[in-house]
Amino acid sequence: MSNLAKPSSALGGLPERVTLTQADLDAAQHDGIITDVQAHALWQRWFVAVTQAPNALAPVASAPVASGPAFSFTNTLYYFGGMVAIGAMSLFMTLGWSSFGPWGLMLISAGYLVACLKVADHLKSRNLPIPAGILATLAVVLVPLVVWCVQQGLGLWPPGGLSSYSAYHTHINWRWLTLEFATLASGVVMLWRYRLPFMVMPIAVTLWYMNMDVAHALWSDVGHWDWKLMRDVSLVFGIATAFIALWVDMRCRRATEPEWRQDYAFWLYLFGAMMFWGGLSLRDSDSELGKFFYCLVNLSLVFGGAVIGRRVFTVFGGLGVAIYLGHLSHKVFGSTLWFPFALSLLGLGLVALGIWWQRHEAQINARLSRFIPAGLR
Repeated sequence: MSNLAKPSSALGGLPERVTLTQADLDAAQHDGIITDVQAHALWQRWFVAVTQAPNALAPVASAPVASGPAFSFTNTLYYFGGMVAIGAMSLFMTLGWSSFGPWGLMLISAGYLVACLKVADHLKSRNLPIPAGILATLAVVLVPLVVWCVQQGLGLWPPGGLSSYSAYHTHINWRWLTLEFATLASGVVMLWRYRLPFMVMPIAVTLWYMNMDVAHALWSDVGHWDWKLMRDVSLVFGIATAFIALWVDMRCRRATEPEWRQDYAFWLYLFGAMMFWGGLSLRDSDSELGKFFYCLVNLSLVFGGAVIGRRVFTVFGGLGVAIYLGHLSHKVFGSTLWFPFALSLLGLGLVALGIWWQRHEAQINARLSRFIPAGLR
């Protein structure tokens, strides 16, 4: 909550002091008076003004990263329409498009890409960052289609590959790697150009695709499909993606420009956690010690996600702990009468731990902050 005062002569007779909350800025942003970035910048500026000095109106590097867009009917229409358009040019590409030939399809998709960027520029200039981000994201999604058409037209597509572009989103094959590298490169360049967080989504999805296609390239050398190899590759890619997300998160939190203080790490965290947790959960162990270690890793995800404020880790970690408890109830203690009571006591103990944590949260956070990178505190 911020209390702001200004001479009444400069306000045309309005009250000298008003009380504002974050909800007031959110409402102004929802009504289209200011943008999400402007709302965050104003709150950051006012916070410094009322907590440090009346004229200390400089940005604070430790201020929270701007939250995502509010869940409203307008934003629902934006994202729903954007996902339909993205799906139309990716998941739902029909065989009828092949009638244009590779060069005809390349011209259509390239024209579509340029048009999307032009509209994104126009929307961003009108302070409409959400639809601008959706159009720019659609342009990134079109990059692999353009690359595929060029490869087909020049006869550079590796032999044995699928002849339909729609298979890019449904079939695992190492031949898609050229499309994925081009998508990553163009996605990073366009993200630097437009600085809109939703544009990270196709980059994160491409990293997810790439981990499966790299596994396919490796097992092709072996000569047979090896799901264990794919599991391990997914685990490694998940860890790498999570560390990239952590680096991006720290850079965003320590940035001074409002455009860079947005949540660019969300999609990387999501797909990184998905790849890592999926690979970890598929590592079945015959020993109870290995299963207990799996539970400990998931507990680390739960508390680690809570410490850095990323619920995606807490959700996946909670699922892993639930899987382990289910294993205990059916395999280890299936015939034990007291297991449900012991499990109930464990659950109540976690509730009690939550109460204790809430009462001492400030002191705990102060101690934990010594071990957390400065950008994530």
